[in-house]
Amino acid sequence: MTHHPHVHMIVPGGGIALDGSRWISSRPAFLLPVRVLGKLFRRLFLTRLIAPHDAGGLAFVGRMAQLAERRAFLRHLAPVRKKSWVVYAKAPFAGPQAVLAYLSRYTHRVPISNSRLIRFDEGAVTLRYKDYRHTGPEQQQIMTLAANEFIRRFLLHVLPKGFCRIRHYGLHAGTARKTHLEQARELLAVASPTAEKTPAEPDDIRPPCPCCGGRMTIIETFERWCLPRAPPHCAPPTGTTAP
Repeated sequence: MTHHPHVHMIVPGGGIALDGSRWISSRPAFLLPVRVLGKLFRRLFLTRLIAPHDAGGLAFVGRMAQLAERRAFLRHLAPVRKKSWVVYAKAPFAGPQAVLAYLSRYTHRVPISNSRLIRFDEGAVTLRYKDYRHTGPEQQQIMTLAANEFIRRFLLHVLPKGFCRIRHYGLHAGTARKTHLEQARELLAVASPTAEKTPAEPDDIRPPCPCCGGRMTIIETFERWCLPRAPPHCAPPTGTTAP
């Protein structure tokens, strides 16, 4: 739940020809040049780092106080410009299906599910999390956060106003999505996913009793916005018989 802005993207390995007659597959390693991306990221990172230094937005104390001077700061960064910045880009071990399955769960859930919340007491929230530095049972860890810190971390995952969570382009864009996907499946000779069968309605739709499990019986139905009347109270016996 810490602050880690990032973007997930799914890019198809090809596209439909302009005349719609065939599917054009991309060449291997088509997505991005890894070495060029590393140099680009290095340049942009250092540029964004020097800018706040020039604006006085960086503070240096102790042994690093000398870096407050611009020339000393640039000399300190000089060796970094010669290093190779590594971009990790490899095929997933379990194939694209595993990536799609992960993202399908990731994009439609909240930062933390109720099942991971253990308790809330005295202004603190205790929750369960995974420590990926361990394996097996030790991966499940427990932490306790102050209530305001828990709320702060949770709100980091709330999208800003007007921010779209998921965007679609290309084959998935707009109203032509269905047509494009059907055309792509036809060109690739891929069967269309079968529609899920709607479960048949049960013969007995009465809800079960929460106590015994038996079927509950409807004894009366009330009209909308009409409050039910209580049954009339029986008059206590008086010892006399009405004529």
